[in-house]
Amino acid sequence: MNKKMMTLLCLVFITLTVNSQSVLGTWKTIDDKTGVAKSIVEIYKKNGKVFGKIVEILDPEKRDLPCKFCEGDDYNKPILGLNIIKDMVKSDETYKNGTITNPENGKVYDCRLKLDDDNPDRLQVRGYVAFFYRTQYWIRQEY
Repeated sequence: MNKKMMTLLCLVFITLTVNSQSVLGTWKTIDDKTGVAKSIVEIYKKNGKVFGKIVEILDPEKRDLPCKFCEGDDYNKPILGLNIIKDMVKSDETYKNGTITNPENGKVYDCRLKLDDDNPDRLQVRGYVAFFYRTQYWIRQEY
């Protein structure tokens, strides 16, 4: 194998490794109570903060619903395309100091995002109020 081909393979491997160890990308949301996959969320960076928007709703009957329980600017916006994760900031291995919205009831929670220690293709998504929290594990998707 020549030197150029080896360098190219190393760059591809490094790129894949770095991308698979980031919260950025697309994730299949899994309901922590039912185990049902609900949507695909794209997590992206904008102006130094991390956001997440719903890019696909898996239940065809819910694809065109508005966020009728959301407040403020999100009230009655289509759930498809809605930014549900807002203003997350990286702190060591986690992202925090932002919020996550549950579009089914409009409630907004403080949020923490962290890649699973054993599997970087699983994202721990925790919404909490004071000492009470719920955790979901989302699965990385090729989208």
